[in-house]
Amino acid sequence: MAEHPPAPRTAPRLSATFTPEVMAEIRRAAATGIYDIRGAGAKRALPHLDDLLFLGASISRYPLEGYRERCGTEVVLGGRFASKPIHLKTPVTIAGMSFGSLSANAKEALGRGASLAGTSTTTGDGGMTPEERRHSRTLVYQYLPSRYGMNPDDLRRADAIEVVVGQGAKPGGGGMLLGQKITERVAGMRCLPPGIDQRSACRHPDWTGPDDLAIKIEELREITDWEKPIYVKVGASRPYYDTALAAKSGADVVVLDGMQGGTAATQDVFIEHVGIPTLAAIRPAVQALQDLGLHREVQLVVSGGIRSGADVAKVLALGADAVAIGTAALIALGDNDPRWQAEYEALGTTAGAYDDWHEGKDPAGITTQDPGLAARLDPELAGRRLANYLAVMTLEAQTIARACGKSHLHNLEPEDLVALTIEAAAMAQVPLAGTGWIPGREAPGNGPF
Repeated sequence: MAEHPPAPRTAPRLSATFTPEVMAEIRRAAATGIYDIRGAGAKRALPHLDDLLFLGASISRYPLEGYRERCGTEVVLGGRFASKPIHLKTPVTIAGMSFGSLSANAKEALGRGASLAGTSTTTGDGGMTPEERRHSRTLVYQYLPSRYGMNPDDLRRADAIEVVVGQGAKPGGGGMLLGQKITERVAGMRCLPPGIDQRSACRHPDWTGPDDLAIKIEELREITDWEKPIYVKVGASRPYYDTALAAKSGADVVVLDGMQGGTAATQDVFIEHVGIPTLAAIRPAVQALQDLGLHREVQLVVSGGIRSGADVAKVLALGADAVAIGTAALIALGDNDPRWQAEYEALGTTAGAYDDWHEGKDPAGITTQDPGLAARLDPELAGRRLANYLAVMTLEAQTIARACGKSHLHNLEPEDLVALTIEAAAMAQVPLAGTGWIPGREAPGNGPF
């Protein structure tokens, strides 16, 4: 009697919920009993500026000639109350990143590159280094909840002060700097014992709300003779109310950081599941300033996943005055460079994915305090690379602005944009491409758009 062939088996099927990455993390957590810590920003797919497109000029709009007609890029930050506002040649600035999380050479390179490009750079948790101040034409001094490295003399030596309330990668949370990066120099600047893990506070110790923030801003103005612009930085979470409260507290500039923004180190679950995307945060913040009659009087700086001149142009078109870059600036310096691939593999990762910045083993010499590794980064050469990148971003933004018929980047507006997805249209409050429909607004012809 002939044998029957075995019945076909159901083909193996991977779970969309329990993906290989999810299962690997469960096994890691089960084996170690500690949460995963890493640097950088959210790695999940999120609505982003790539979901927007510009409407270039044709018959209904008049474009500008690229090589004959000027398109301005300059921006002034902090003119609301400060007697010495900041004048920049480009609206692309460098975000705050600390000495401690970054090497001294990396901080110097950021200052050199920003100065060559005619823009500003920012200190970070842990204070101001002499190298950074010496090589930074315009330096913003961060005033953080930890107060690590805080020095009234450095406040006066800075060109602006940024009161940090939150960060896009971890709104509501504080920073981490693990013991392997707390060298004698880092420890001395932060008044900490060397080699001991450090956790930064998640809120300021001497104020708890907007009324107290207003008093703190007045205090900082008195310390600096009302010369320095005062920024307030918030992580994107409730952008309308946070922007309104910062402006009403007396800020000259509001810095809004979306969840694609990077961090030196925090819990992975925090990075991926707290905050809102940069794209979703811009229009509510702009609306808050418009409702207060302060749009353009209080400048809005947006950060979190800004990569190109197209991103810059889109953020400005949505109503911001400038952008800040962090992760992209580190890549321009040489972070995650494929030439260090063999060493990344030895660390169990690959170029382009390395985010264990807290371990201090960065082959590129950027997110480390190891003297041998840090010496790999030539601050002068890295600074020129950053300046080149900033110049390209600015030229790209000008190219788009001219195509839309604008003689200044700040003349870009939401009317120049359409969205590729319903989600992006709703977040940016611009029409879905090919339609006049803005989700959440009235039907075309019946509403303000």
